Amino acid sequence: MSTTYYKKVRKHLSGNCPVMKRIIDRVGPCTLTPNGDDPFTLLVRCVISQQISTKAAKSIYGRLVAALNGTPEGESGAPTIPIAELAKLTEAEYKACGISGPKQRTMRAVIDHVKAHPDLLPSIPDLDDDAVREQLTVIKGIGPWTVDMYLLFGLGRADVLAVGDYAIKVAVKNQFNLRKMPDAAKMTKLAKPWAPYRSVASWYLWRSLDAVKTEKEGT
Repeated sequence: MSTTYYKKVRKHLSGNCPVMKRIIDRVGPCTLTPNGDDPFTLLVRCVISQQISTKAAKSIYGRLVAALNGTPEGESGAPTIPIAELAKLTEAEYKACGISGPKQRTMRAVIDHVKAHPDLLPSIPDLDDDAVREQLTVIKGIGPWTVDMYLLFGLGRADVLAVGDYAIKVAVKNQFNLRKMPDAAKMTKLAKPWAPYRSVASWYLWRSLDAVKTEKEGT
C-alpha cells in the first residue's frame, strides 16, 4: 500500500476519532503490508499463530519450515509450504516444531478440506470479506479470529476489525479508559468512525501497546 494511501487513511482516522489521532501522533506512520504468502501457506501461518505471541509463532513457523527440509520460495521470496509435504508430517514431527495437538488436528482439517476443494484457495483473493469468512470457517479449527488475521495480514483487506483479538481488546480498554474489557458489540460501536479503514486502526491499536511498553522501559 502506498504512502499516499496511508496518508489519506491517517487523515481520516485522526479527523474522525480523537483517540485514534492521539495514537497516530505517538506511533507515527503505518507500516502495515500484506505478508505476500500464497493462500495455503498463509492459512498454515494463521493456524500456528492462534492464541500465542507473534514471536512464538515466528519461531514455530521457522521450525516447521526446517522440518520440511526447506521450502520453495513464493513470488514474495518467502518460504512456501507445499501441501503434499505438510501432509506427510507425523504427530511427533509436528510436536517437535512446537505445534500442539489441537493445531495439528486443525492443520490436517485444512489439508483435507483444501484437497477436497481444490478451487477454494485460488479463488480466495477474488472473494469479498464475508465470503472468505463463510468459506474458511467451515473448516474445523478455523474461527473468526483466524480469518480476520488471514484477511488483514494476508490479503491486505482494508476494513477488518478483529473483535476477538485479545491485544486489540486490551488496547481499546486502555485507550478509551474503559472499566472492563470491551465485548464485540462495544468494539464495533467504538470503531464506527474508523470505517472503512479499520484494518489500519487495528494496526495502530496493536502498536499502541508497543508504545506504552517502550515508554515504561524508558522510565
